[in-house]
Amino acid sequence: MQAEACFEAYLKQSKNMELLVANLQIHSAKETLGELDYIARNRKTEEIVHIELACKFYLYDETAGNVAEQKWIGPNRKDSLYDKLEKIKLKQFPLLYYPETVQKLAAIEIPIPTSQKVCLKAFLFLPKNMNMESFPAHIKECVVGHYLKPTALENDEAAQYAIPTKKQWLLPIETITDWYSFPKIKQLIDEQLKMNKSPLIYKKTPQKLERFFIVWW
Repeated sequence: MQAEACFEAYLKQSKNMELLVANLQIHSAKETLGELDYIARNRKTEEIVHIELACKFYLYDETAGNVAEQKWIGPNRKDSLYDKLEKIKLKQFPLLYYPETVQKLAAIEIPIPTSQKVCLKAFLFLPKNMNMESFPAHIKECVVGHYLKPTALENDEAAQYAIPTKKQWLLPIETITDWYSFPKIKQLIDEQLKMNKSPLIYKKTPQKLERFFIVWW
């Protein structure tokens, strides 16, 4: 919900876009068909736009697929960038043209959008020591850290470590209050790995701050 709240606040104060509706649920007689994230009006062109928002953390695995989007996977290998884009293309975007959606928009007096866009905020992690120079600029701009196997985690007595919950992933690192020594963080990491969960770890020293995943796979 943090990303959604931030993006909604951005649209509300935008000089270029006017937010018309957010999180519009579409129902049939028997069930919820889906939700349109945002509908906005471009103040300059008067174009009505449907915007789908996605905020995702992906790790790069060269072996994960045949196309580039399949190689960006979730920390626990349950999803991928490819899956997300396919869902938007095949489910979220077509929802706009359902009869129930057309009726709903008419009822709240909002014009049917003439275009659909995706706002994808990605936090990308590469294998440790992987050179990212071969990636295009828009990918490099999103790389925020690395990932490694548990056996590659080294004790740094000068460092403090944190293991944020998923709800804390988007918060500024400065807001994290629980920091641990290496033996304690190693224990917490092992507990997560036993459950096939890849924890996000923050490591800080007087010189620098690192963000990385420890993967179970």
